[in-house]
Formats: sequence, structure tokens, C-alpha cells
Amino acid sequence: MRGGQPLVEVVRLGLVSYQEALRLQQVYVNRHRSGPAHALLLCEHPPVYTTGIRHKPYPEPLLDQLRLLGADVARANRGGLITFHGPGQLVCYPVLNLCSFKKSVRWYVDQLEQTVIALCSRFAIRATTSPHTGVWVGDNKICAIGIHCGRYITSHGLALNCCTDLSWFDHIVPCGIEGKGVTSLSAELRRHASVEEVVPHLLHAFTQQFNCQLTEAAQDGGESLTPVTSAGTSALTNLKDN
Repeated sequence: MRGGQPLVEVVRLGLVSYQEALRLQQVYVNRHRSGPAHALLLCEHPPVYTTGIRHKPYPEPLLDQLRLLGADVARANRGGLITFHGPGQLVCYPVLNLCSFKKSVRWYVDQLEQTVIALCSRFAIRATTSPHTGVWVGDNKICAIGIHCGRYITSHGLALNCCTDLSWFDHIVPCGIEGKGVTSLSAELRRHASVEEVVPHLLHAFTQQFNCQLTEAAQDGGESLTPVTSAGTSALTNLKDN
């Protein structure tokens, strides 16, 4: 806690396998045993289809078909149904103790949705919620959300399509929702929007929505107390000027 606001460590993992991300999330979940140790894990994954706990096991022949596409297949203990993760998608795993924020899972999911909506607005994209979890642009989902929360410690999180190859979604019913599509920031902007470009805007929106301060994790595993919110503000200013 700094200045009355929770302190959240930003950990940039880069491109990591889904299984490695699961392992690292558990490492950060375990850190909360000795007190609040909020973290925001940012990464991209090689192509992988993941299924959540709200779905009966996928038939193995269908999973084999997905594997033939060159993607991995994994089952996770998050909420939600089947989705895709891959390069060009900004994946954010907040590992937070909600006791430092608000002890409400519904509130937490709402805050994640509003964070992405605020991010999209910075790109002049009108995004909304719907009866289905996630963030939408019209009838197309731009960001999937699936979380796990045990003893008010969160894991899993959100996956925002930046410059994702959307053809990967053609082989599934994303999140189990019939008659809906998917989109990306690049598709909506009609230009390339990289993960690197989008990250500062996500961080800025996150600090505003969760009323917290961010610090950058040191590369050697220690903690750097350099605030990262100023970088998000600078990037936002540049975007508005263009």
C-alpha cells in the first residue's frame, strides 16, 4: 500500500507457453500467503485453445482437430468456455487480493470489463458489455474474460485481441456463444495495433479503474519501485496528438 492505494507489480513475461503462465500465476498466488502481493502478469501465448470449468470435457476427436491446426490444447480452472490465445493478443493475469480492493467477484469482473472499455475509448472505439461476459464491439467480442478466485485471490483474467490472427477463431464457437463473432483493435482501426502499443493504455486504464499504483518488476526478480503510470499517460498523450 502506498499513499492509501494498493501497489501492484507489473510483470512482463513476453511470449510464454500457457502451461508456464499457469505455473507462474500459482507462484504469485502463493506470495499472498504472507500478505498482499498484488501483481499484473502481462504476456502473449503461442497458439493454444483453452477450455474453462463451465463446460463438459471437449470430445477428444474435436481436440485432435484443433491440435492438427498447430495449436496446443489446455484445460484451465477459470470460468468461461472455449477460447483461443495466440500471438498478437494481450493477455493480462491480475493476481490480486480483493480484500485490498472490494470483496466482490462481480465487482472485479465489472472492473476488468470497464478497464478494457476505457482502453478502447482511447482508440476512439466504442466498446460495451453485454449479457455475456467480456467486452464487445457490436456483435463481435474484442476481449474475452475468464477468472478464478479462491479466498479472494484472483488469477486468470483477460485476453484482448490487438493484432491477433482472427482466423484461429473460425474453428471454434468462441466462448460457446452462437451467432457472435470476434474482432481486434487492428480490425477496428484498420491499421496494425501491436501489443507493445496497447500495453501502456491498458496500464493507465487499470490504475484508474482499480484506484491503484503500479510498479515495474525488476528483471532480476527483485522489485523496482519505478512508477509506470507516467509511461501510460505519455503514450495516451501521443495517441491523442496523432
